[in-house]
Amino acid sequence: MHITPILLCGGSGTRLWPLSRKSYPKQFVPLMGEETLFQASARRLAGTTGDLSFAPPVVLTNSDFRFIVTEQLQAIGIDPGAVVIEPEGRNTAPAILAAALRVRAQDPDAVLLVAPSDHVVPDVAAFHAAVTQGLAAVETGQLVTFGITPTHAETAYGYLELAETPAATGAPVALKQFVEKPDAGRAAEMLAAGNFKWNAGIFLFAAKDIIAAFEAHAADLIAPAQAALDEAQVDLGFLRLAPAPWGQAADISIDYAVMERAANLSVVPFDAAWSDLGGWDAVWREAGPDENGVVVSGDATAIDCHDTLLRSDSDRLEVVGIGLEGIMAVAMNDAVLVADKSRAQDVKLAVSALKKKGAAQATAFPKDHRPWGWFESLVVGSRFQVKRILVHPGASLSLQSHFHRSEHWIVVEGTAKVTVDDEVMLVTENESVYIPLGAVHRMENPGKVPMVLIEVQTGTYVGEDDIIRYEDAYARG
Repeated sequence: MHITPILLCGGSGTRLWPLSRKSYPKQFVPLMGEETLFQASARRLAGTTGDLSFAPPVVLTNSDFRFIVTEQLQAIGIDPGAVVIEPEGRNTAPAILAAALRVRAQDPDAVLLVAPSDHVVPDVAAFHAAVTQGLAAVETGQLVTFGITPTHAETAYGYLELAETPAATGAPVALKQFVEKPDAGRAAEMLAAGNFKWNAGIFLFAAKDIIAAFEAHAADLIAPAQAALDEAQVDLGFLRLAPAPWGQAADISIDYAVMERAANLSVVPFDAAWSDLGGWDAVWREAGPDENGVVVSGDATAIDCHDTLLRSDSDRLEVVGIGLEGIMAVAMNDAVLVADKSRAQDVKLAVSALKKKGAAQATAFPKDHRPWGWFESLVVGSRFQVKRILVHPGASLSLQSHFHRSEHWIVVEGTAKVTVDDEVMLVTENESVYIPLGAVHRMENPGKVPMVLIEVQTGTYVGEDDIIRYEDAYARG
């Protein structure tokens, strides 16, 4: 069976702060190994295995993440079928409907597998077996969701109540009802009952069937979603949905809009390991604590600690815990989280508090990812700034100038091709070049390896908005 994956790739990144932030949420971060959650999700839904054959994925994301999506897919050798840009977040119902309308226009009999891009599914073969089970129900017109067998009384997930206890075969079971996130007592009761599953938010259905369900239960979404597609613009290979009609779509999840109202729902039980990494306690659990319940990551050291997570994601910070119990400590270059592990779901409160005080760390990632690479600020003063800049092989920054600052570039890795007004030069490791205030300039990486340089800015203003672009390969303003 040929299946088109629909990867949902938005998110605000609050529960795994400081590693996950609005400008760079958790799906793009290598939380559980070398690959990011997004890359692992895309790889899980790619290629041919057994009776399953996956088409190139349709990725739904926002404008800020579009180049991150393509860069991370390219790194694992996956070409997307489409990267669809939502002008603004309208929740999962409009996004899934737009994807279904687009795919059905190309293939009236298309089958869609909709999945968030930030889940951990270690046993890929078991997941593929569950998808194969779901296809039998899809062929009879069912809308299929996947229910995760609970391992503990979790209060952070919604639940699916099955009409009957599932068989050991893993065959689909009729859904009785959706259950909102419970309190601890109710979660314990559902765990003991045996016919409740965690709601993973993963769906399998024919495009025509989910569109019919929208027509029956959320018809008001059809017109804005279709108009946003009809008026969409192709931009550097991305499909930008039209903002005016898209903004008229209700902000609603697919559960509320369709799934809780539809009668043709089936649940495929999934007994293997799964996590949405919805908090640092989930990261601790998935990482595999040692005999003392301790997980260390990066430059971290635990001494006489128990039931504790210590993590350093900075090459300049060593995290050391002594005599800790039930603590999670996560350090980055610009922020450190220390909290009781039982308060993992309250990390979002820290993000809210930082937003109120105007702290950039609330939403901005220390590395600012751009289409050509990334940069990070090392030192910022009243009239100067020092950055480290990485440029991917073959990439280039825009041809630009500045009103308020001059720049000095020192290449520390690779070779830079530098334009300053009418002069073009190659600058290699341990060489530098000066960019006078007002000069029209550009840096490029003509080589086969990443190019890294240190940039020293001096002037009356060193903000990112002091820039005039004359030419830009990425069509930015």
